[in-house]
Amino acid sequence: MPHPLIEMQLHQNRRQFFGRTSTGIGVAALASLLNRDLFSKETANDPTRVGGLPGIPHFAPKAKRVIYLLQSGAPSQVDLLDYKPSLDKLHMGELPDSVRKGQRLTGMTAGQKKFPIVKSPWKFRQHGESGTWLSDLLPHMGKVADDICVINSMHTEAINHDPAITFFQSGHQQPGRPSIGAWLSYGLGSETENLPSFVVLLSKNSFHQAQPLYDRLWGSGFLSSKYQGVKFRSQGDPVLYLSDPAGGSDANRRVMLDRLAKLNQLREQEIGDPEITARIAQYEMAYRMQTSVPELADISDETASTLKLYGDDVKEPGSHAANCLLARRLAERGVRFIQVFHRGWDHHSNVQQHLPTLAKQTDQGSAALIADLKQRGMLDETLVIWGGEFGRTVYSQGNPKSFGRDHHPRCFSIWMAGGGIKPGITYGQTDDYCYNITENPVHVHDFHATILHCLGINHERLTYRFQGRDYRLTDVHGTVVKDIIK
Repeated sequence: MPHPLIEMQLHQNRRQFFGRTSTGIGVAALASLLNRDLFSKETANDPTRVGGLPGIPHFAPKAKRVIYLLQSGAPSQVDLLDYKPSLDKLHMGELPDSVRKGQRLTGMTAGQKKFPIVKSPWKFRQHGESGTWLSDLLPHMGKVADDICVINSMHTEAINHDPAITFFQSGHQQPGRPSIGAWLSYGLGSETENLPSFVVLLSKNSFHQAQPLYDRLWGSGFLSSKYQGVKFRSQGDPVLYLSDPAGGSDANRRVMLDRLAKLNQLREQEIGDPEITARIAQYEMAYRMQTSVPELADISDETASTLKLYGDDVKEPGSHAANCLLARRLAERGVRFIQVFHRGWDHHSNVQQHLPTLAKQTDQGSAALIADLKQRGMLDETLVIWGGEFGRTVYSQGNPKSFGRDHHPRCFSIWMAGGGIKPGITYGQTDDYCYNITENPVHVHDFHATILHCLGINHERLTYRFQGRDYRLTDVHGTVVKDIIK
């Protein structure tokens, strides 16, 4: 009776044959993972880089890394960043049909018979030498106004949260594409061997109607799983199972990983699945993180002045301030893309009650991050971004006395700082109703193209072939917003 393995080989089909003939590629990939210097000529221009594609960056980058403070739920640009003195006169008047232009509304306000305009209850003031207009809800951001670029002309296509935030994360409204952090990990690699190139931090949520977040928002899509974001927790071990079991030792763990790697290598040689090499690399990364992550998470070495800069909340794990400080520490240690998610901005009622709470939770930490990076000489090479997935309506949702603001994708505001972005400017204009863009529109694809440009990447050339098509973050669109780049 033939040996089972021999029989399996004799009965292999055509697809299996071609799959096995590609094994040599998998072995080469595995070798490159275990020996980072094997193809050192690819990264000879940047000896500090780990991984990434040859030929990238395409040109001299202005930024080395990104810290993206994503405000899930969509902050109200009307009340925070887009100053409209015209609303004083328009307050409680009906939004004209000529302004709405039949634009799509959500099911939450489509049935309203009236659309009364509600001005912001908070005053706006000019800050810094640039005279940037900011709401009184953002007093700490006012102190760094000369370091940020406010974009008031963002627009998107999605009108509901899940497709909108998926669009911002992956350049597509449907799930399944790689997230922006995964694209950067794939193209640029990392500056460290001891931490992931893409880290996600989730801030604590205090709002009862906050939108959920899903792991696919920082997933790798059709790229290798080694490029997906690694989520750090605020309680217990920052990463699950980071600590060895009781009674275990580092030596025993090293022996176990070596033996496991040999088993995985045998399996990879048999079937040629590239995900096996990714799994080996992730085991090795986890082993190195056992040393690097505890040191990273311990902020006892921070000075009293630094902790004071971030405010009292910095001592509360999982707060926005604590995550902003952790983001700076990650950036110092070579992490390529750090994303901090803060939920709770979805205010369909009682804006006057809810918005000040969210602004207070995020204002000081965000401003401190900019100031901290700047004083350490890191801001010029770190691109910092703050913003949500769309904006909010100028008209009231529900009773104007306890008004809410509905979703508004037609125009909204974000800010960017550092990493080659011109500081102290406001870009783009909206009409007197803060409803339509009148000057310099910036689409989500343009936003992505600009981020990649700051990192030295031509967004049309960072591609990945999947199922017979070359995919990219910006799909077939996107124009770099050169007016905001130094």
